[in-house]
Amino acid sequence: MSERDELPMDLEQIERDLRDRSLNKQKVALDRLAQVPAALAVPILARLLESSDFMQRRVAVMGLGNHRVEESFQLLAGVITNDLDPNVMGEAANSIFDFGDRAIPLLVNLFKNTQNWLVRQSIISLLLDTDRHTELLTTAELAIADETQSVQEVGILALGHLLNSPVGERALLLLLDLCKDPSWRNRWRATISLQSLQNPATKAAIARLQQDEHFRVVAAALEVATHWASQSR
Repeated sequence: MSERDELPMDLEQIERDLRDRSLNKQKVALDRLAQVPAALAVPILARLLESSDFMQRRVAVMGLGNHRVEESFQLLAGVITNDLDPNVMGEAANSIFDFGDRAIPLLVNLFKNTQNWLVRQSIISLLLDTDRHTELLTTAELAIADETQSVQEVGILALGHLLNSPVGERALLLLLDLCKDPSWRNRWRATISLQSLQNPATKAAIARLQQDEHFRVVAAALEVATHWASQSR
């Protein structure tokens, strides 16, 4: 029997393993399916997306990221728009990001439409690796207004990343405001984020933060001031 004749049975086994409860079997099956032409692999993953089991749908979107064809993109876009499970949405965000700039508007919309902390953090982390400054600023502004502290902090990180970008002026205004935030953690994160920009406004903020009521904020402000001093030598 030729390899071509064996292929359909191999695909049936791969599909069974993708639906297996064993994580090891799923991983091996995904690796095998990644080597299969998209025309054969994507229909298997599309069927898996119809499962009521969120773990199987998560496996499906992981697999779609290995086959960057139009059908995969459309399936992932559908997941981002319609799936309600944060584990699946977060994995779909990671997979669709690899399709390039066309994925960015979908990720920003997903950020706006979900309150799940894991999905929001994942999206900002992805946008940090791009030069899409306006979109990153949009998500960062939403993040700092989030109720979840960890999302607020990743939003502050994003603002620091933007200080030397075309939207740096807006990012700086937001960070300076966060330096007065009631939460010491937000003041602390904002202090650290100011390190990448040394100008009169940031110098004044760091000087003030050295007198903060919380010792971690004071320590961060002193560290930033020391860093700037070392750069000036």
